[in-house]
Amino acid sequence: MAVKMRLKRMGKKKAPYYRVVVADVRSPRDGRFIEEIGIYDPNQEPSLVKIDADAAKKWLNNGAQPTETVAKLLKNAGIEK
Repeated sequence: MAVKMRLKRMGKKKAPYYRVVVADVRSPRDGRFIEEIGIYDPNQEPSLVKIDADAAKKWLNNGAQPTETVAKLLKNAGIEK
């Protein structure tokens, strides 16, 4: 099963915030997911990023592939394989 770490869009129109989730590649963007591992709010100054480092490392070690945006968020949070 191919698994990705990606963003799930939440919030209202023109004011989104995102949840960092681990999901099957075949599920839709805001659809079913396996586990929620963090949040990202670009509307705050500075942007709010909270990611559970232990869960993120566990999924990265198990083969989950982060999207480009999630990879940048993980790098900024100091989380690497």
